[in-house]
Amino acid sequence: MEALWTYFLPHYQFVLKELKNKTYGKLLKMEADFGFHRDFDTSSRLFNKSLGGGSLLDIGIYPIFAALSTLGLPKDMQADATFFENGADSTCSMTFTYPNGETAKLKSTLLEPTPTEAVFYCEHATIKINTMFHMPTTVTVIANGEEKTLDFGYKTIGYNYEAIHFNELIRAGKTESDVMTFEFSEKLINALDTVRKLIKLEY
Repeated sequence: MEALWTYFLPHYQFVLKELKNKTYGKLLKMEADFGFHRDFDTSSRLFNKSLGGGSLLDIGIYPIFAALSTLGLPKDMQADATFFENGADSTCSMTFTYPNGETAKLKSTLLEPTPTEAVFYCEHATIKINTMFHMPTTVTVIANGEEKTLDFGYKTIGYNYEAIHFNELIRAGKTESDVMTFEFSEKLINALDTVRKLIKLEY
């Protein structure tokens, strides 16, 4: 099982359920970003292309994950990037377009801090996973001019949820997760590979 911890966090599962049940109507578009600043350092893994360094593979996976887990695979993908002097990508901006007109605007960057939120615009409300959306955080629902923030009472850094799920799989004798399936992992890496090709990033 791919250990993408965000998928197992209660706040993220809550948002997925709300979107699947269309609690606030159809999902029309979403936006997600992940960014922070680090001084360029060729000795750091973060900037080392031979170790998968750069914004896309290190943190861009999270906004892409947010799009795929809520809207699925797009019919069209566009991407632009900027690069460090060694060829590792410093920023990647992506737009995914879906068959029924939905869109996902995604961004990863190592040049500046960003809100690092995931925002889902539905017909009757906006659901916002607040800053550091990929780890334990809160969710704000904005509807009819009112905001309601949900606190999920996290007591840990969050990795325990994926560990508990994995242990349950072992005890049940299962060989595949029903949350992080092999098919989803394949879609995720294929999406990352497509973006790499679009921005002409080679390792």
